[in-house]
Amino acid sequence: MPALDGKKIAFLATDGFEDSELTSPWQAVSDAGGQALLVSPSEGSITGKNGHEATVDQSVSGADAADFDGLVLPGGVVNADDIRMDADAVAFARAFFEAGKPVGVICHGAWILTDADVLRGRTLTSYASLKTDLRNAGATWVDEEVHVDAGLVSSRTPDDLPAFNAKIVEEFAEGEHEEQTA
Repeated sequence: MPALDGKKIAFLATDGFEDSELTSPWQAVSDAGGQALLVSPSEGSITGKNGHEATVDQSVSGADAADFDGLVLPGGVVNADDIRMDADAVAFARAFFEAGKPVGVICHGAWILTDADVLRGRTLTSYASLKTDLRNAGATWVDEEVHVDAGLVSSRTPDDLPAFNAKIVEEFAEGEHEEQTA
């Protein structure tokens, strides 16, 4: 597995996240030597839909994508819907694309990218119910375990986490992607 020593990876989430879609990639990043940091519109701690509590490291209102090497957007219907309604969170996610930095998104997390307006001409996968939303945002939707499009790693559900985790670590290790644009 590629090393992430010295790399800081932001995880953008709030209450209602899909527990395993935060904890499993977090563990993969940590195991590869990266520093995982939870960025959120909420302060203190957030709770997943199945009860996992996570401590917020930084408020998204003061977060700068320039301080991070990559971004993970976990799913969870409530999480993704709330995040996409937060202007600071959407701008934070968009900034990773503007800087060419790798982004991993799973399940309903892709909703955030529709509001960040970064999907035109991109190919990705997600939870199947987002297919029309992603197409309407200009993306090509595919039904695959994991799909990589120039630094954008996407997966469908928690069942895909092993493949998703391996690919995000690989993309974060590679660093910036010239083709990763907003």
